[in-house]
Amino acid sequence: MSFDTLGLTPELVRVVADEGYTQPTPVQREAIPIVLAGRDLVATAQTGTGKTAAFVLPLLQRLHATADADRRPAGQRPVRRSVRALVLAPTRELALQVEEAVRTYGARRPIQSVAIYGGVGFEPQARALRAGAEIVVATPGRLLDHVAQHTIDLSRVEILVLDEADRMLDMGFIRDIRRVIAMLPARRQNLLFSATFPGEIRELAASLLDRPSSVDVSPPGTAAELVEQLVIPVDRERKRELLTHLVRSGRIGQALVFTRTKHGANRLAELLSRDGIRAAAIHGNKSQGQRIRALDDFKEGRAAILVATDIAARGIDIDALPHVVNFEMPLVPEDYVHRVGRTGRAGTGGEAVSLVCVDEAGLLRDVERHLRRQIESEVVPGFEPDRSVRPEPIRRWSGTTVRPARPAGHRVVHVATGHRAVHLPAGVHARPGAGGPAPVVPSATGLHRLDRAHGAAPRLPVALPGERLARAAARPAPDRSGSSPEARPSTGRIRR
Repeated sequence: MSFDTLGLTPELVRVVADEGYTQPTPVQREAIPIVLAGRDLVATAQTGTGKTAAFVLPLLQRLHATADADRRPAGQRPVRRSVRALVLAPTRELALQVEEAVRTYGARRPIQSVAIYGGVGFEPQARALRAGAEIVVATPGRLLDHVAQHTIDLSRVEILVLDEADRMLDMGFIRDIRRVIAMLPARRQNLLFSATFPGEIRELAASLLDRPSSVDVSPPGTAAELVEQLVIPVDRERKRELLTHLVRSGRIGQALVFTRTKHGANRLAELLSRDGIRAAAIHGNKSQGQRIRALDDFKEGRAAILVATDIAARGIDIDALPHVVNFEMPLVPEDYVHRVGRTGRAGTGGEAVSLVCVDEAGLLRDVERHLRRQIESEVVPGFEPDRSVRPEPIRRWSGTTVRPARPAGHRVVHVATGHRAVHLPAGVHARPGAGGPAPVVPSATGLHRLDRAHGAAPRLPVALPGERLARAAARPAPDRSGSSPEARPSTGRIRR
């Protein structure tokens, strides 16, 4: 099957051919006709299988089809265009990637577009909106800033897209999303695209859609077929030494390396640089300029290693990236799928290597259970793990516990993004009120129990993502929450 059999216009088919694509991917083959028909859609596919083109191509065609109706007769002043399509993305990088795809696929018949995200100046974005951008790709927090400043009008949006929808709904963006949806016309098309859709997220997404069609071209938890996956056991103190060895020996060339925390990303990049390996870090605390420079250095080969956190890596699209390294295993199995999906894209092969210490054995089992397969393991000579080492709670670089050991007979309830886990006895729910002990919430200052008498957790000097969601389950939630700069409560100030 070729693109011209999907109902796309000849000009869009030619643009796709110009980009070197002749055969649609499974998600494109399934999703494009549904979107062209104007139906709501939930689409699940592995990262790197063409999800962006699966909604950008039909979105452009649908907007072109109605564009002529907005044209004024000759001699009359043209009406300023309004926002007709809104794409929400969880990160700046993903917003930029999607907006670039809009410009690329719309090259033969451009539709004005703009990417709206925090960390950069507000006024240039406001000017682009006043100029009549019809397609807006935005992170939720900065979008609501523009709404508050009356620089954007969402009353004529025809198509809403939630990209990386699992992360959008699973993070603190859900309240922002609901606020945005309340500003949109009731009659609109809704599209949700993501690499993973856990059952509870699918239920929540279904409440936002109108009789959606469903496209699921990859079973839940699968990783890209072209990616070779490998586990290398190693002692926790020797992970960086092993990574340096793998790079110097040529076993790993250009690689995207994942850590769990921003501080961990900075520290690892610094230590690798001391070892003589060109490395850069990218995460949410970096300015947009720093993030762009780090990504450009990596793409151009000036940096061999790019160390990233899970959130910052969303939207990173690098052609033929050969390696992904899990320097630290993710706390949530779905994040493993997203990480691995950074390689093995667009029909090219890749390798995903996980450096696993004894503390992470449980996380590895969670991932293998999610994938429904055992990952091949290999011990590197000279780095054999010490079998006498006892496992310890997984800690931040600063030593703060982020995942306490699960008490016997307790179950794990993943809260929000799954960056934190709350351990509850069987039958005890995250919302206090029923009998039984109060749930334990990990925090920056230790373990705290939700206060049943007052229905809230103690006030902490630092609120971690899991804590915010756990507290939200125990008391009425504020208007805004989230785990990134784009999702913090509004103070009336513009996010810079």
